[in-house]
Amino acid sequence: MAAFLIAHTTIKNQDKFAAYGAAVPESLKPFGGSIVTRGAVAEVLDGEHGAKLVAILSFPDQASLKGWFESDAYQALIPNRREAADMTLIAYNEPPA
Repeated sequence: MAAFLIAHTTIKNQDKFAAYGAAVPESLKPFGGSIVTRGAVAEVLDGEHGAKLVAILSFPDQASLKGWFESDAYQALIPNRREAADMTLIAYNEPPA
């Protein structure tokens, strides 16, 4: 069952965020991960949402998603990510058919 990661992001340092963003795709490859889409929040239609950017990543399953997140390659990116942006990462399972 496919798994997805949604990242809600507010950038604090554009240069550091650009370096983080450039490194993420390579870290995804060993886990079958890919970036489905990313973009700026256009409008909050209902409720509250403070993030300015959203990205959706796809993985073959939760084990692959967790493997990527816990990998040495991604863990090495986290200090830069935390300096670059305030980010909330949420893992989701594909809904059953």
